[in-house]
Parts: sequence; structure tokens; C-alpha cells
Amino acid sequence: MPLKEQFEKAITDSKSLTEKPGNNILLQLYSLFKQSTEGDISGEAPSNPFDFVNKAKYDAWAALKGKSSEETMQQYIDLVNKLKGA
Repeated sequence: MPLKEQFEKAITDSKSLTEKPGNNILLQLYSLFKQSTEGDISGEAPSNPFDFVNKAKYDAWAALKGKSSEETMQQYIDLVNKLKGA
């Protein structure tokens, strides 16, 4: 199965996991998804010191800067498969 199809299946699978992943795993899934679909993050980091969630999302996505869509798609697939116990 082509990588794009595997990625789309992993997205679907991630929504039906038997247990909800912890916040760190959810952040990983988010950043891998964004890097895979949109590429490198642009814009400034949130400046509100109390905006922890968006700052964490920004930082996680920014940490993947320069990684290819294919690389992050594969990492997303691998992580979802691990969460599924596959």
C-alpha cells in the first residue's frame, strides 16, 4: 500500500484507539500530522505566557522543522501502529 494510503488509514485508526493516549503522545501525533500535511511551521510562537497548549503545539511542530513529509508520515504510521499494538 502506498505511503499516503497508509497515512490516511493511520489517521482513521488514531480516532478509534481503545485507550486515549496521554498528552505527550497526542502532541506527537499532532506535530507529525501537521509536518506531514503542511510542512515546516511558519509564524511566531504564541506570546501569551498562559497559552500553554498552543505553545506546546507550536514547539512540538517546530521541533520537526526540515523533516520531509514522507519521513513524518512514516513516523505517524509507526506511532499509531505502536498504539494499536500492531
